Amino acid sequence: MSSHWPTADQQPGATPAQIEYARRWRDMPKVVFSSTTSAVDWNTRLVTGDAVTEITRLKTEDGGPMDVGGATLAAVAMRAGLIDEYAIVTHPVLVGGGTPFFAALDNWVNLSLVETRTFPDGVLLTRYETRR
Repeated sequence: MSSHWPTADQQPGATPAQIEYARRWRDMPKVVFSSTTSAVDWNTRLVTGDAVTEITRLKTEDGGPMDVGGATLAAVAMRAGLIDEYAIVTHPVLVGGGTPFFAALDNWVNLSLVETRTFPDGVLLTRYETRR
């Protein structure tokens, strides 16, 4: 993320969607949860403590929507019931490995479809709200 998005809107051939996302990513405040990283930049602060506690605290603030990225962190937030909306971007590529994004859950997560969008390169965005 931090090696690509800070300047992605300035790259030759950047699509309007990439330009929009790069600007949004660069401008938004970010929190990195890590026990191994010691330096962050691009409007970012580092949290080394409990992710569930910090995400819960952030949700009580009036900061608007928050994005949670990365399979490990997302799985922790999902199991804790902290995800209100899922935005799933599917690329037309099959990968034979990696960390599963949807880790084992204790219970089903029921969702309601909010939006679907197809991009010219075959990428599909689906957004769902969590039904509670």
